[in-house]
Amino acid sequence: MEFWRPEIVSPIAGILMVIIIVAIVSFNKTREKELQAHAELRAREMEHDRRMKELDVEKSRLELEKARAGKSA
Repeated sequence: MEFWRPEIVSPIAGILMVIIIVAIVSFNKTREKELQAHAELRAREMEHDRRMKELDVEKSRLELEKARAGKSA
């Protein structure tokens, strides 16, 4: 077979190797950015949940004060 001659296969193999390395590096960077975005989203979600709990506690406290003020008046 004349296709498997070294002067043809070597340059093609070199080009393919570079393409594969670039693809792997690009995939890893994209995956890292995706994981970072998920972590940031999770942190924001946890902060939101914490704030909602604080607001619920404040609402309960205000309702209790309002009920006590209604009883004493």
